[in-house]
Amino acid sequence: MMLEAKNVTAGYDKVMVINDISISIGEGEIVSIIGRNGVGKSTFMKTLMGLLKTSSGSIIFDGEDITAVKAHNRAKNGLGYVPQGHGIFPGLTVEENMRMGCMINSANEKYNFDMVYTYFPRLAERKKQMAGSMSGGEQAMLSIGRVLVGNPKILLLDEPSEGVQPNVVSQMGDIVLKISKEIGLTVLMVEQHMGLIQQVTERSYVLDKGSIVASLTKEEVNDNNVIKQYLTV
Repeated sequence: MMLEAKNVTAGYDKVMVINDISISIGEGEIVSIIGRNGVGKSTFMKTLMGLLKTSSGSIIFDGEDITAVKAHNRAKNGLGYVPQGHGIFPGLTVEENMRMGCMINSANEKYNFDMVYTYFPRLAERKKQMAGSMSGGEQAMLSIGRVLVGNPKILLLDEPSEGVQPNVVSQMGDIVLKISKEIGLTVLMVEQHMGLIQQVTERSYVLDKGSIVASLTKEEVNDNNVIKQYLTV
């Protein structure tokens, strides 16, 4: 397994938002965590990344227990995190944002700027442009590209479709699939956009009220009647 959460509980102060969550992602898989707004998806991603402390349970990454490891060290070990809202630095250029990705995966001996610019040619065209002046779709591409520069072992994507035009969402899905296939990148994605989920996901976990309530196969994910019951109010 590339990443495992074992009976993880976490939250803010004394309020636990996620409870007893267990999931596993194999090397090279694309797995999604789906659910309605406010069920704890982003809280879980922050816990995996170390931005929130685990109250109980454990997190295993590439065979190592990282439950007590700080977030910046998780990044150095190869966890690439794209936060909800993309998290770009609007006052920096595209190229300067990309260089921030060099802090990911300290074991890496080569930073893949050329590879990222190949997958995202729009970023190559706009290296000197201020990131804050880009469209939502371009900012989403930049946030993913910035992480890929450091050759992460796993890509954690939190709502990558947020604020992105529908036609660009499909393009992003194509790129994620291509990257995973060509370089074997493992992807864990939190998402509510049904089209993107069905486009890229091999299987899904369903989160509701802070707990995993179902595990869906690819066939179930592609069944609109099945997936809608977990995404619509």
